[in-house]
Amino acid sequence: MKLALLLLAVVTSMQAADWPVWRGPNHDGISSEKLAGTAVKKVWSAQIGIGFASFTEANGQVYTTGHADGKDTVFSFDAKSGKQVWKYAYAADLGDKYYEGGTSATPTIEDGKAYHLSRWGDLFCFDAATGKILWQKNIQKETGADIPDWGFAGSPLVSGNLLILNVGKAGTAVEKATGKTVWTSDKANSGYCTPYPITVNGKAQAVLSSGRAYKGVDPSNGSVLWEHTWSTSYGVNAADPILSGTQLFISSGYNKGCSLLDLASAEPKEIWRSRVMKNQFNSSVLIDGHLYGSDGDEGKSASLKCIDFATGTEKWSAADVGFCSLMAADGKLIIMTAKGELIIAKASPTKFESISRTPVLTGRCWSAPVLANGYIYVRNATGDMACLSVQ
Repeated sequence: MKLALLLLAVVTSMQAADWPVWRGPNHDGISSEKLAGTAVKKVWSAQIGIGFASFTEANGQVYTTGHADGKDTVFSFDAKSGKQVWKYAYAADLGDKYYEGGTSATPTIEDGKAYHLSRWGDLFCFDAATGKILWQKNIQKETGADIPDWGFAGSPLVSGNLLILNVGKAGTAVEKATGKTVWTSDKANSGYCTPYPITVNGKAQAVLSSGRAYKGVDPSNGSVLWEHTWSTSYGVNAADPILSGTQLFISSGYNKGCSLLDLASAEPKEIWRSRVMKNQFNSSVLIDGHLYGSDGDEGKSASLKCIDFATGTEKWSAADVGFCSLMAADGKLIIMTAKGELIIAKASPTKFESISRTPVLTGRCWSAPVLANGYIYVRNATGDMACLSVQ
């Protein structure tokens, strides 16, 4: 009996996984969780206000942000019941330039703390369980960094005792315990991606985008280790890079395209460049040597694509999926279409094969879905949030 219970506990632990940071524990959009099935059913819902932030989940609580009545709000809900555990609202501009506006960045959860950066530079450290503010500041006002056209969008990255922020041309770092600024960079516009932690040739780096380049910085002091010029219309370098070995994939929309860089030497070497995959702001995932992602800009002829990581060769394109966001788990893609359809599909380079397609929301849906501990969390632009079970 004891052995059976132990085995059950092991299996359960293998099938469940927290999702405490943007793109998950490995920063790659892939969960270690096993899917219990492929049919989805709504468990609970909430109204969280206007925004495009995704979700993080840790210790039984799920976190997100939204905007209403001239204020941004950070929310925490009980993951199973949907009961609001805490929320904190603060004055903020809607910022509805060419779209609905609202919040962008997803809270970061680490060691019982919740870190949040607003579009306008408001930086908070909360007690993740209770919502008590442990410290706060406005990092933009302190550093004088330019605010990008659509505000700061990257989530804080925890790196040792520091928070790395995509604020300024090559980032900014503060002490995670106190919020004290440790280093900052040129005031010119940052890009919109979240700082991405990598290690190449034994050297830890954080990869950040500016409006005109991607670069690797030493997280301890902010020194720029390498830089690759990547100018995209409107400075929208927003999709997160993806590393495999010493090779880094970058991609942008507005017909810019993508490239594979080799970081093994002091200067990045471009292995290939193509317009085969144009991630406007939703990031791709890399599975078994193949990239799966949303190719093309929203509102245009976008499609879900699969390409070869090493060569950039297109394997297939699914035009009927259109503009979308996605993550992966258990060898499957979990896809949220811009029109609110949740698709579970096989992650196969041979062809696109959906397993289930379920309308779950209406309106504009740009935010990445999140699978955590058996539930999938989704939202739309106006703030309709749903928690779905996978059966």
